[in-house]
Amino acid sequence: MPINLVNPDGVPDNGLYHHVAVASGSKLIFVAGQVASGADGAVVGGGDLAAQVEQCYLNVASALAGVGATFADVAKLTVYLVDWTPEKMGSFVEGRERAMTALGIDHAPPLTGIGVAALAEPDLLVEIEATAVLD
Repeated sequence: MPINLVNPDGVPDNGLYHHVAVASGSKLIFVAGQVASGADGAVVGGGDLAAQVEQCYLNVASALAGVGATFADVAKLTVYLVDWTPEKMGSFVEGRERAMTALGIDHAPPLTGIGVAALAEPDLLVEIEATAVLD
């Protein structure tokens, strides 16, 4: 596996993700931001952050599978959240955990969460992009 996840000494373990991913593979995969749309393009989970986070993770997994990769190959996630406040963390974690369970993921790569004013469509609450590495 080309990704080794680490929580170095001196960096707090937050339980949500690892702080460092050491990639030793030779093929980089960049997954465009995935939103909470089903295969038909319709928004899933209107107004429900947890449902939208879950769908985003499922879409990232589908995009990765399309090029022969899995979440085990993900070195970094970037999450864009509309009108982010700390009170929304529970919904984010709920959606993430549901997706991880459904996908059989135990891999928690580094993650950066960024609060944004809006996304491409008004019903979208979250967008997730991924960087993966393959041998």
